[in-house]
Amino acid sequence: MGFLLEIIRLGLRNLLLHKLRSTLTSLGIILGVAAVIVVVAVGEGNKITALREVSALGATNIIVRSSKPPEAANSGAARTFFVAYGLLRQDLRRLQAALPDAMAVVPLKAVGSDVSYEDQRISSQVFGTTPALLDVARLHLEPRSRYLSAEDLISRAPVCVIGSEISKQFFRFRDPIGATIKVDGTVFRVVGVLEPVGLAGGRGSALVGRDLNKDIHIPITTAESQFGDMVMRRTSGSFSGEQVELSELYVVAPETDDVVPIAERVRRVIESGHVALTDVQIVVPWELLENAKRQMMVWNIMLVVVAGISLLVGGIGIMNIMLASVTERTREIGIRRALGATRRDIVLQFLVETGALSMIGGMLGILLGVGISWGLQPLVGALVRLPFLAGAFEGRLTLEPSVTTWSIVVSFVVAAGVGLVFGIYPAIIASRKDPIEALRHD
Repeated sequence: MGFLLEIIRLGLRNLLLHKLRSTLTSLGIILGVAAVIVVVAVGEGNKITALREVSALGATNIIVRSSKPPEAANSGAARTFFVAYGLLRQDLRRLQAALPDAMAVVPLKAVGSDVSYEDQRISSQVFGTTPALLDVARLHLEPRSRYLSAEDLISRAPVCVIGSEISKQFFRFRDPIGATIKVDGTVFRVVGVLEPVGLAGGRGSALVGRDLNKDIHIPITTAESQFGDMVMRRTSGSFSGEQVELSELYVVAPETDDVVPIAERVRRVIESGHVALTDVQIVVPWELLENAKRQMMVWNIMLVVVAGISLLVGGIGIMNIMLASVTERTREIGIRRALGATRRDIVLQFLVETGALSMIGGMLGILLGVGISWGLQPLVGALVRLPFLAGAFEGRLTLEPSVTTWSIVVSFVVAAGVGLVFGIYPAIIASRKDPIEALRHD
């Protein structure tokens, strides 16, 4: 035991005698370990963000959405045109009859978009819906708010629940509850405000097709009686009309295991009334969630492989330095062999030095990688707020790295292993030197 400690002491003392060289030698390991931790943290953070945003749509939800067919979109060049497309109330009834095991089938009907309060006016999206949407879409209300009720549907009440962005723009310094806003000239009383939805500007927003924080919800019966199904638009030199009975349907499966089978039944029911689904789009968040997991796994593997090359380069650097050290210390090796040191002793001494370089480099790399990962989010946030970069990014740019324990453990173990593996060859070369020839070396 004492002999082994002496070998370790000699190896570490030699490293301390050449501090700069030891630091530069371990630099490849330090950067390699840091690179592995940072790229895994960024990849893991992106995965968590993507999964959170897709999950926010509801893992058991199936969204059926009206979509303007290509031929209707291309007809905008005509001076006057009319098009009817999308989901029908008949589709709602057929889905309710065909899916008795579904927890709910909730309709949404898009109506006005010109929303005003006093002298303020913005473009938003107003939806007629039912009280079930609150739970189905996983929405939450701010204090003192209420959502649409069954009584609102029966009485066709002119009430609305507004999104957080609408509340922020119209009622920054006042209580919105009880205030009245206008939707295409029709007056509605605000009874509730939705809490901010994290999908705004993220992947979930792209899947939904809009910023949910700018939505306004009214009773679907009120939407049908006040606005009807026809939307007329007049612009300079043209006149257009669109008829859409329902904009979206939320179908809720009992469990995640039932999502895919129910989604297939939904497709069959919808396809029977909409050939090739040219005017209807079906979004299944659970399928998107599983696809996102697979894509992120592949992406993480690729990132780790790329970062692992840095560790390989660091190991090669250690081997090169140790080979040069063998030549430089040939006379020292000869003296130790002449005094009775065995080949095994020489191998151990060089392995102690390479192992120490690798492990110390690995620990410094861990500190550097974790520090960079933790600092990326505030750094990116500060950069995008700079005046010359503020307009360079569309929407919201955030980076939320998540440091994982396995990346720290694996990178350290690999770093130590790489150092030892690449240190074996120089150690063997040193142990095979003839003592007499080594003593003659200048």
